[in-house]
Amino acid sequence: MAYVTDIVPMSIIKSPKKGTIQYHPSLLPKHRGPSSINWAIINGDKKTGISIFWPDEGLDTGPILLQKKVKISEEDSTGTLYFNKLYPLGVKAMIDSIKLVLNNNAPRISQNENNATYESWCSTKEINWNEAPKKIYNLIRGCDPQPGAWTKIDSKTVFLYNCKLEKQNIKDDIKKINIVGAEISIALGNNKIVIGRMKSEGGKKVNAAEWVIENKVTKNSKLG
Repeated sequence: MAYVTDIVPMSIIKSPKKGTIQYHPSLLPKHRGPSSINWAIINGDKKTGISIFWPDEGLDTGPILLQKKVKISEEDSTGTLYFNKLYPLGVKAMIDSIKLVLNNNAPRISQNENNATYESWCSTKEINWNEAPKKIYNLIRGCDPQPGAWTKIDSKTVFLYNCKLEKQNIKDDIKKINIVGAEISIALGNNKIVIGRMKSEGGKKVNAAEWVIENKVTKNSKLG
């Protein structure tokens, strides 16, 4: 099983002769729940991975069959972490796990409940520009491409994507919108969030410079 969004009855889980195995995109017992990739980035984790486990009556609580680790880079978003790392790793791990099951060599390692964490669905998040720059950056990339991190610019709700956290040589005013050619950024003291794409509420993602022009944003526009 992979990406199961309903609770599967134990009668179905127990029906296969050799049992049922399930894919989960975290290093269980950490980040149990439906949005484990998002929360790993939002929480600032340096690594994550995938777990193949034997599901039981609980939510992501069954014994572990196999785990693989990956690093979370500073540039990773939920999208890149999944598509470039966790998805291909999970496919291979499922195949390796099936071979272990067929050969009757599949382990059942109990999860350590002392290390367990659970987070529910990651919903759209409003950006608090008074937080530390790294925390803001982690929130934006952890919500990219879904469910989206948003802010207000001149009372308009806008979602931010494909952002980068960069140092700048000058200490700029917090929350100042800088427009330098095609680069759109938000100043955070000695740091800045460079915005790649933006999306109005209910609209489509467009290049940040295009959104700024269409919505008549200037350096004096109000953020948040």
